[in-house]
Order: sequence, then structure tokens, then C-alpha cells
Amino acid sequence: MARGGGCGCKLGRSALATALSMVPEAAHPDALIGFGGFEDAAVYRVREDLAIVASVDFFTPIVDDPATFGAIAATNALSDLHAMGATPAFALAVAAHPGDGDPAELAAIMRGAAEAALADGCPVLGGHTIDDPEPKYGLAVVGTAHPDRILTNAAGRPGDRLVLTKPVGVGVAVTAEKAGRGDPVATEAAIASMLASSRPAAEAALAAGVACATDVSGFGLAGHLSEVTAASRVGATVSASAVPLVPGARELAREGIMTGGAQRNRAFAGLRLEVADGVAAELVDLLHDPQTSGGLLLAVPAERAPSLRRELEARGAGAWEIGRLTDDPDGRIVVAP
Repeated sequence: MARGGGCGCKLGRSALATALSMVPEAAHPDALIGFGGFEDAAVYRVREDLAIVASVDFFTPIVDDPATFGAIAATNALSDLHAMGATPAFALAVAAHPGDGDPAELAAIMRGAAEAALADGCPVLGGHTIDDPEPKYGLAVVGTAHPDRILTNAAGRPGDRLVLTKPVGVGVAVTAEKAGRGDPVATEAAIASMLASSRPAAEAALAAGVACATDVSGFGLAGHLSEVTAASRVGATVSASAVPLVPGARELAREGIMTGGAQRNRAFAGLRLEVADGVAAELVDLLHDPQTSGGLLLAVPAERAPSLRRELEARGAGAWEIGRLTDDPDGRIVVAP
């Protein structure tokens, strides 16, 4: 029922950047973060010790089961708050469904989302629906944080270690499934990853004193890392062999499975990606693979990296060190073997 699925249906980064360049950003002393820096959520200060953190995320179905789709959509939307170090407070649903469709399917989507959000400490209190031949679902999420403890993509420094908390390859896995070429192991692993909350990873990052974070979603690992390098005015080196992959995703990528979103990500003119000799082509493809409910990408000072790993492992979150930030104001990302 959908042309694209999950975060792979996001508008291309070039088109989005062009549109936003024509929109004036709000100037207000308490509007701490808007859309100018491509952060994961907006931040508005209401007191010296309290800020409201808000975001909205919705997309077309990435799996066929309605309840699972709803749960993934909710988990994905809440990841934006976790990437900012915020505690979720409540959410409002954004839903589109065919007017002549089965109301039971919409109910299953809503139920799956509400249950997943509540498990993450975030009740869904209302929302809005429209008649649309292509189903869509997501959440507008609201949370709180201390204004001095917001995680941002602009706080990276040269020498910081890059740590990823979930594997990549979700887009390839679900695209293969949709095309009838799926690997059951890859599909199952991708769904499990998308359903896993990033809240434990965010709590670990805060406990370890991390200041720089983003979540990896529709623009792929390379695209979201480039937002960190641009905002922090640094470069990065990534070891392709160190990037964790969804089981079976590399084989599917090697067979030529690729999403439309990955092609748009690769074509973004602002991406300064330099690939060294010896890096397999399918690994480069997977760096552009759009992720739905992907992991957090954390930049942590080298001396705090062991503490972060301990905190992540203690909470059952992934902890893969994939590279480091470099002293390069031009924002180049070097992909090494």
C-alpha cells in the first residue's frame, strides 16, 4: 500500500535543505534549538532549570503487520528525544489511513504504537487523522531536559571517539523483503532492531558525560555523521569494517539491493565523503542506507570512552566504536577499510 517504507520515504536532503533555506528561523532568547542545525528535536527553555524538547516523525509502513508498524513508528519518533538526552513526557499521534480501509487495521497500528510508547514512559494522549490512500503513522513527541544537559550534534571535538549503539542495514533488509528477495534472518534482526528503544543508550550517554549525539535515521550513517561534522566544524574517520551490520545485510547489498533513499543520500552535494582504497563497495552502500529507528551515534572524549562502554553494556545497549572525529573544519569524512 506504500511506495516507500519507514525513514526511507523521507524527502531527500538536498530538497529539504533548499526548502529550509527559504524559511526564516524563529529568533527568541528561549528558543535554544530550532531547525537551523539539523538537530533531532527543537528545544525551548521555560525555566533556568527546565527546557521542553519536542519533535515529530511519521512515515509509511515499513512492515506489513499493522501493530508492528505502529510500534516501530512510535519507537522511531521517541528516538529523537533520546538523541537529545530528553525524558519523554507525552505524545500526540499523526495518522493517515484510507477512508474505505479497514478500521481494525488502523486500530492495530494505534494500539501497537500506544503500547510501545507507554513502555518507553510516554503516553499517547491524542492526535489527528486524515483520509489518505497511502497509510502513514507517527508521533509528535514532547519531553523535558535541563537546558545545560542537552545532547547536540554541535558538541563534537577533534579526537572524540565515535560510538554507534545499533547496527545498520535495516533499509536493505526490509527492501529485500518487500521485493520478495528477503533473508528471513536479516528481516527478523532488522525488525528487532527497529523495535528496540534508544532510551538505555541515552541514559548511558548522559551518565558517561557525553555531550554530542544524534540518531541515525533516514539520511544514513554517513549523512547523519556529516551533520555532526558540519555543526561541530570537525572532520571524521570511519573504519568500514568496524561498522556493525544487521546479519545478512552485507550479502543483500552485495547482490545489488539498495533503497531509493540510499541513492538520494549518496547524491547529496554537501556530503564530503572520501573512500580509501580497499573498502568494499557494498560497505560504502550501507553507510548511505536509510535507517528506521536506528541507533544513537555518540561522540565521546577518548578518556570517557571506557566509561561510556561500561554504561552502555550495563544497560544492554550496543557499543561499537567505529571511528573518531578529526581536526578538519571542512567536514571531510574519510572511510578507511
